[in-house]
Amino acid sequence: MEFLNQLLRYPIEQLPFYLTTLVIAFTVHEFSHAYFANKFGDPTAKMLGRVTLNPTVHFDLLGIILLLIAGFGWARPVPVNRANFSKPRLMGVIVSVAGPLSNLVLGVLGTLIYVMLVQFGVIDAITNDKLLEAIKMFFGLFTLMNFFLFLFNLIPLPPLDGYRILEDLLPRSMLGSFKKFEQWSMFIFLLLIVVPPLQRYTITPLYQAAQSMYLSFARFFLVLFGA
Repeated sequence: MEFLNQLLRYPIEQLPFYLTTLVIAFTVHEFSHAYFANKFGDPTAKMLGRVTLNPTVHFDLLGIILLLIAGFGWARPVPVNRANFSKPRLMGVIVSVAGPLSNLVLGVLGTLIYVMLVQFGVIDAITNDKLLEAIKMFFGLFTLMNFFLFLFNLIPLPPLDGYRILEDLLPRSMLGSFKKFEQWSMFIFLLLIVVPPLQRYTITPLYQAAQSMYLSFARFFLVLFGA
């Protein structure tokens, strides 16, 4: 047990809540990519069975293991053929941004639901300490991880969505140079994320920013409900 606690980024008692959060966050993220790609005329994802909320078709085992150990990872990427879009660059941006935005929406919804539970007295009415702790732990992880995934996926380095968004937004005259940089940017991304001392300047600030987003939305909803 002690070995697992040292290996995993999160304490072992948080693992069920963490995995539940990832199942929801990754599934909705990849479904959003697939849904909009199919909506805009690219049937690639649909033909591969990816326009679904079934989590088993979206999970990547290595990506999940790395998330549990290193705090970052990925789901199975949704294949998108931009040539099938009537407006490839515009629709490409929308398809790419749909994934991160879905995590933002989940984070906001998670915050809203928890604030409502507090404001309407549901939390105070729970007398079972273990149940109360489980609810707080789930919503804490759910909101934090979804806000984190929103920010993380917007980093403009491959293989993240932020890179594809930037690729579609750049002038065509710059795409050649941009593509040449791609192989090196992947190496830079892995270096910044994998090397522990560098994580203090990459992963840690993103978690801090995600926490700030949660607090900001929580304050907003508290004001909205007249707290």
